[in-house]
Amino acid sequence: MNKTTSIKKAVSLIQSGQTIMVGGFGNPGTPMTLLEALLNSGVKDLVMIKNEVNEPGIGISRLVEAGMVRKLIISHLGLNSRVIEMMNRKEVEVEFHPQGILADKIRCGGAGLLGFITDIGVDTIIAETREIIMFEGQKAILEPSLRADAALIHSATADKLGNLCYTKTAFSFNPLMAQAADLVIAETFNLVEPGGINPDHVHTPCVFVDHIVQVENNQKLYGVLAHHVL
Repeated sequence: MNKTTSIKKAVSLIQSGQTIMVGGFGNPGTPMTLLEALLNSGVKDLVMIKNEVNEPGIGISRLVEAGMVRKLIISHLGLNSRVIEMMNRKEVEVEFHPQGILADKIRCGGAGLLGFITDIGVDTIIAETREIIMFEGQKAILEPSLRADAALIHSATADKLGNLCYTKTAFSFNPLMAQAADLVIAETFNLVEPGGINPDHVHTPCVFVDHIVQVENNQKLYGVLAHHVL
């Protein structure tokens, strides 16, 4: 039941061409060390699902800038001029979703649902690339759920069984993605023995987690306030 492993072994499970979910809301909750290891693994042609792409030269942006990502499924690019330029040059395909819609597509994937219907985006530019249906006399958008081959997530604390605890904005996408991928790899600064997390503070139960990697709070990767926000 001990799910701890080395970062090299964990990242070796990611293959070229796979769809990868990456947790985080901005930098908080983003698995920076796992992304750095993935950057050095040589995989390519990835489809990556994340709320955003971090800032230039940070986190998931490093993989996009290195040409390892074929497609992004995200909410926004406003903080990353480099990836915007790559998108405009058609060097990377970008699929946008409103933030709440993206979260719910992932939630549905984790719940085993095929998708959901919504009126958000009807008669806007959003609907141009969506399937429109009629529901109770109203136009609605059919939103398919999202799943991934693997999810890379960051937890503030984890035990060796794979129970995870998050803090602050890491709550936004990490718990959802942990339920919506076939393989879940979690990194943590604080690894404890089983029983070291109060059961009331377990936000992702171990049944959803395949591997745990303990990482260092590297200020170059996570920023000087990482221990406060992650």
